[in-house]
Parts: sequence; C-alpha cells; structure tokens
Amino acid sequence: MVKDQVLSSRRRAVTLHDVAREAGVAVSTVSRALSDPDRVNVRTREHVQAVARALNYVPNRLAQALPTGRTGTLAVLVPDITNPHNFGLVRGVEAQARAAGSMVIIADTQGRPEVEAALLDRLTSSVDGFVLASSRLPDADLQALAERSPVVLFNRRVEGLPSVATDSADGSRQIIEHLVALGHRSLAYLAGPSAAWSDSERWRALSAHAQAAGADIVRCGPFDPTLDGGPAAADVGMSTGATALIAFNDLLAIGVLRRLAEGGIAVPGQVCVVGYDDIFGADFCSPPLTTVAGPVDEAGRALVDALLGRPMPVPAITLPTHLRVRGSTAPVPVPASSG
Repeated sequence: MVKDQVLSSRRRAVTLHDVAREAGVAVSTVSRALSDPDRVNVRTREHVQAVARALNYVPNRLAQALPTGRTGTLAVLVPDITNPHNFGLVRGVEAQARAAGSMVIIADTQGRPEVEAALLDRLTSSVDGFVLASSRLPDADLQALAERSPVVLFNRRVEGLPSVATDSADGSRQIIEHLVALGHRSLAYLAGPSAAWSDSERWRALSAHAQAAGADIVRCGPFDPTLDGGPAAADVGMSTGATALIAFNDLLAIGVLRRLAEGGIAVPGQVCVVGYDDIFGADFCSPPLTTVAGPVDEAGRALVDALLGRPMPVPAITLPTHLRVRGSTAPVPVPASSG
C-alpha cells in the first residue's frame, strides 16, 4: 500500500505529493483543500483532509509562505527568559496569536544588543513579525527593522513604531507618595541597565516626584537586574544612608532582600525595599515585597493585536499600574530619644 510505503520510507516527512498520490487528486487540489478549503467542493475537501490525517501530514510553514508571504509564525524576543515578569507577557502573546491562527517562537536576547540583532537577522525571513520586549537596540536599528518586517515594542518607545508599555511613570509616582507618607525623606534608586528605556523612565519620574514631595533621592548603579545583582546593589544603597531602597525590578529587589538578611539588617525595621513588576514570588519572599504591578498578560494580547492589525496612526498604548503594598515597607524608624 502507498500509505505503508510512505510511513516506512526512511521516516521522511509526508509531503503534498504523498497526500495527492494517496487521495488520487492533483497536488494543487491538495494544497487548496488544506490551505484554502472554500475553493474545493465539500466532498473532495473532506476526502483530502481525511487522507492527510491518516498520513500524519504536517504542513511546511516555510513552503506555505512562498505563495502567500506569510508563515503563520510570530517571534517574541525577551531580554531574560528566566525573569518571571516575562511569563505573563508570553502567555498573553501566545493566547492572542493562537486565536489569530498563528504560532509563537520565543528567543532570549540575554539583554545584549548584539545577540538581539543576530536573532532578528536569522528570523526575519521565517516569521510574520516581531514582538520585542525591552529591546536594547538603538532607535535607528529598530526603525530599519520595521522597514523589513512588522514589529511592535513592549516597554520601549520609538517614533513611528507601535508599542505597548506599562505606566512606570505613574507607578513611580505611587512609590514616592507611599514612602513619603510613611515619613521617608532619604531614598536611593538602584538602577538597572543603562540601555533599558524603562530604567530612564523610572528614574525620571522618581526624581521629579521626590523633588516635588521634598524628599532626597540618589541614583546608584547600574546593576545587573537579577538576583545576583542584589548584593552589590544592597551594599551601595545602604552606603548612601537612605531609609528606603527602590530597585529597578523585583529580581534585583529580592536579591537586595537576601543580602540585607545575610547582614542582619531588618526590613522594614531599618530600611525599606520596593521593586517593579510584581513577579511571581514577590509575595513569597521574606518579607513580602512592595512592588508596582502592571497587566502584562493584557499587554501581550495588545501587542499581537497591534502587530497583526497594523492600525493607523501607529498606536502607543499605555497600560495602568498600581502599587501592591506588602511587608517590605513601613514607617521610617524614629530614633530613640537620648533623654
């Protein structure tokens, strides 16, 4: 039987020609029945599809892309695939892409622009577009990429490109108002990568709101935005004499909490710690972390809508954030009276 020959033939992939030969129809008929079924009568379509299923035929997306220009695949590039902040983003992207009939490829840029550029070069011909999370590439490079392939940005703004960002500026306002209300007037910002757009946005808002509230804030760093960056960030932050440390993200903040615990420094008894992102585990650490939360799952869905819909004018969507107050912040300690 042809079917047996196909299945046993060096374990090669089943092709359109194999399906056509088994179904007794032309290859063009098989192609239409599988990729554009409305162009084939119901009886033939059902017969071809049944044969394809029996042969375990898997469409070759790159081959399908030749006549249509579409692969049915989107790529998501994130700066750190181990950061739980990206879990919700990828989940939202994948759900919306699946609803649109597309699949998703995930790649880790390691926060390095040269790695990001290499991945983009390799994937451009294989995907229908890119979702770039916290891209480290220069504006001009991203604009040049957009001339070759559809692209949307998460937590990054570039003129002429669609983007979705959580409102770090308002989240920063909430942090300052919270800490000032607790009596803190000496603050330190533990900065993230200097190439990160969100880092500059957070510092700009933090410094402006601190000044307006009559509080002093100093910028420290940059630091690696990971747990391993925490020890150095904690040491530098504590050397400033600040009563509250504001970390670039939750991973850095949790690393700071660990370092302070090792040094016997009580949080929030001696110093408060705040983060950004509200990652999974931020409420499990000791003490639970006060942090800025944003709807990253919703952001992922909005990114796919912007990528596939390409509405004009180019959207720059900002999603609201809110401060989750937990155990790592408290009123500033009042020095005991000397009597």
